[in-house]
Amino acid sequence: MRGTGARHAAADWSAQQDRIAARAVSYGAEHSAEIGRRLARAGVRPEDVRGVADLRAIPVLAKDELPARQAADPPFGGMLAAPLASLARVYRSPGPINDPQGTGADFSRLGTALEVAGFGPGQVVLNSFSYHLTPGGLMLDGGLRAVGCVVIPGGSSAIAAQIDAALAAGATGYTGIPQVLLTLLERAEESGQPLRFERALVTGAALPPSLRARLQDGFGVDVYQAYATADTGLIGYECSEKDGWHVAPELVVEVLVPGDDRPAAEGEPGQVVVTSPNEVYPLVRFGTGDLSAWDRTPRPGGRPGPRLAGFLGRVGEGVKVRGMFVHPRELAGVLGPERTVARYQAVVSAEGSRDVFTVRVEAAPGRPIDAAGLAGRIREAVKIRPAVEVVPSGTIPDDARPLVDARAE
Repeated sequence: MRGTGARHAAADWSAQQDRIAARAVSYGAEHSAEIGRRLARAGVRPEDVRGVADLRAIPVLAKDELPARQAADPPFGGMLAAPLASLARVYRSPGPINDPQGTGADFSRLGTALEVAGFGPGQVVLNSFSYHLTPGGLMLDGGLRAVGCVVIPGGSSAIAAQIDAALAAGATGYTGIPQVLLTLLERAEESGQPLRFERALVTGAALPPSLRARLQDGFGVDVYQAYATADTGLIGYECSEKDGWHVAPELVVEVLVPGDDRPAAEGEPGQVVVTSPNEVYPLVRFGTGDLSAWDRTPRPGGRPGPRLAGFLGRVGEGVKVRGMFVHPRELAGVLGPERTVARYQAVVSAEGSRDVFTVRVEAAPGRPIDAAGLAGRIREAVKIRPAVEVVPSGTIPDDARPLVDARAE
């Protein structure tokens, strides 16, 4: 009987995914100029799409295409399905990419992940994501408020200030990137006033097993992961089994092999592609640039549907550093016109569980480099402060990649 129940649950999940796919295409074709044009070019009528399998006739829209589309048709490249005046906020993510926020509560739907992770009414939570042009802080804030939590907007405040605020308010929860959580816990312990965090929802950066073990076993924090982007909102989240990301409600997720966009087999890495009937910002086959894989192993008593097997890398040009994407074109915008710089290469490496962002530069003949000033201009462009390292002429090859993720090499 248990096997029969699992099959029924899987069938129900698949049927629900089909309904979401059809609704997203129908709504998007009517309200999104971009989706309407893409369907017309592919020769697909909205009524042709009755389920997930029918989406395969529609080309994928890569996230890396958005900056050019938005520059040609500002501010959203024809993708907004509601009047601009009806929005609550317009964010500016690295790329640069403009992201809309509608007026509804918990617009990005993070509340689902937080509730499953055990956050609830009256819990005081330190939210360490930035409350700025980028949406991370307010995305988590909306989800926390939706489940009844009291939020400390830590944002980009100094670590010591966030520790003081969390201790003063008796915070027992945390949201943000896992590396910042570790720093907060270690600094507070060193000061002799340990934080009382009981649970955390982390996102925006990798959570290696060693880091999760350090947070859970070393500091007693029950750590859950969520997977979300500024464009899509919540995509996946962990349950108490912590063995993969369940697909968020109201989304269709495909995992497609880069190059030919065929559906990936179980365990085969592919790009996460999202279809969403969001009434403000509908998406049809939106390629996130993130790599993952399906895990369809059934779990007794678990949630229906396959799970995403975590973050497996990128197919897009962006590299995530400390929860923020850095793009080669943004570096080129700063360093390309810089007359003191002959060559440059940005390298992302790791020291333990922490990301290190280093920009190596060669000086142009007779032009000394102001490393501190250059670091400030790079930070302004990419929202991450680098270490600028001036290296001897000839160190950086002519064909060197402008941005290297050494963590994956």
